[in-house]
Amino acid sequence: MRVFLEKRLRFLAAGSLALFSALLIVLPAQAVEIQRVVSPGGIEAWLVEDHTIPLIAVNFSFKGGAAQDPAGQEGLTRLLSATLDEGAGDLPSQAFQARLENLAVSISFDAAKDHLYGNLRTLTPTRDEAFDLLHIALTKPRFDAEAVDRMKAQLISSAKRQAEDPDAIASLTYIETALGDHPYARPTGGTPESLEKLTPADLVQQHKRLVARSGLTIGVVGAIDAKTLAPLLDRVFADLPENGDLSPIPEVTPKTGLHVSKTLQVPQTTLMFGLPGLKRDDPDYQAAYVMNHILGGGSFTSWLYQEVREKRGLAYGVNTSLAPYDHMGLLLGSTATRADRADESLKIVLQQVDRMATKGPTQAELDSAKRYLTGSYALRFDSSGKIASQLVALQNAGLGIDYFDRRNSEIEAVTLDDVNRVAQRLLAGKEPTVVSVGPATD
Repeated sequence: MRVFLEKRLRFLAAGSLALFSALLIVLPAQAVEIQRVVSPGGIEAWLVEDHTIPLIAVNFSFKGGAAQDPAGQEGLTRLLSATLDEGAGDLPSQAFQARLENLAVSISFDAAKDHLYGNLRTLTPTRDEAFDLLHIALTKPRFDAEAVDRMKAQLISSAKRQAEDPDAIASLTYIETALGDHPYARPTGGTPESLEKLTPADLVQQHKRLVARSGLTIGVVGAIDAKTLAPLLDRVFADLPENGDLSPIPEVTPKTGLHVSKTLQVPQTTLMFGLPGLKRDDPDYQAAYVMNHILGGGSFTSWLYQEVREKRGLAYGVNTSLAPYDHMGLLLGSTATRADRADESLKIVLQQVDRMATKGPTQAELDSAKRYLTGSYALRFDSSGKIASQLVALQNAGLGIDYFDRRNSEIEAVTLDDVNRVAQRLLAGKEPTVVSVGPATD
């Protein structure tokens, strides 16, 4: 829900296609040089300077996302993200959006479990005005009743659609089953019932709790140098309070071995399965990343794709992924198949999980996985927006400013022993929690 349809239509109608075209221009593939920039007020950002096109991309995040939604107010942070650009200062919603359109500037926000995200896209001639608009969006949001009700209605409509979507049902059911009453189990997008009760006063309070300098990370890419950026950081962020008011989130280990079925009259049965994974700072993370690519993350080459799709035609696609959060790690997988073949599909999946735990891959499979993972890494840097997003992610994960330079060498250093060790750690003797959503069968 980061960009709503009506905002997108308004944006395109204003003739801002040039901005989006600029965002899609491929940047040079050479090594990315990151500068640490600290403003006079002490605000830090990571900068990749690139004057290829007259564009500046700013991504940022605040610590504390949807996991900070109070019980019974699920969707509050998502609604906050939807309304921060719906009027600010002395500009009500329509005037604020018109100002963005006239300047060909994009400002948007989004919410995840651990962070509230935002981004700015501007051409260099409108840089100062764009940074000023971002400043008032963050420091003086209006939360006018009309705008809040309009965004709330869109979120409620989305939540109702999600309640009919088998993938969304499976995902939410898995999280609720595996995590119980942990804050991560609360739906990020809320429910129609929880969203309906939210008020502008709730948004004011959540804004005070989350939007603070102490949890702020910033990534900037584009036609701007460090000397110019430093005072602009203060111009946007210095007026924010130093500290928010975050509730502590406990560590959690997802439950295993549970099976839940939901009946839904749809053509196929969706299967979701999960095990405890690793957090991003775990020393075994890169080995687990390579292992997952071989097991189910490698698209057409993965074991699961070959066994479930290619050899048996049980499903169109099947995949696994690592999902690291601040307070837990997950290894998740999913597929969709005919209802009468769901048990067979699950059996094949579990056999491949056991095969990874007990036998592991061959050296040839490991070498192929590492070639793909190192060779495809450059695709994460083919636009300024992607790089800015990566800069924020690196800071949030504590990976260090030199991570871009050392990442591929870390992947290349993963050995067969490393993969077998992490497979034993994550998969051996473990039974995943499984959720199925589909039509009833005899």
